[in-house]
Amino acid sequence: MTDNSTLLEKAKSVKRAHEATLLAKPNVVGVGIGFRIQNEMSTENIAIVVMVSRKLPDSEIQPADRIPTEIEGVPVDVQESGEFYAQ
Repeated sequence: MTDNSTLLEKAKSVKRAHEATLLAKPNVVGVGIGFRIQNEMSTENIAIVVMVSRKLPDSEIQPADRIPTEIEGVPVDVQESGEFYAQ
């Protein structure tokens, strides 16, 4: 079985390769690595975390602008963060 350090390294590599494409999508304000959140609880599953200013239903997002649920076998978790502002 794959250990967390191997999963983390793969997630970092995939994030680097796809970060610019994800950030170019409307509503995306950040991309990072973290734990997937399900039912408002953090899990132990490593994922690429795509932060959006507001979560929208798929019906309101153009197909080309939708964020995939996984990239190169790494899960992707969309999390609503709001807008980021420099302080």
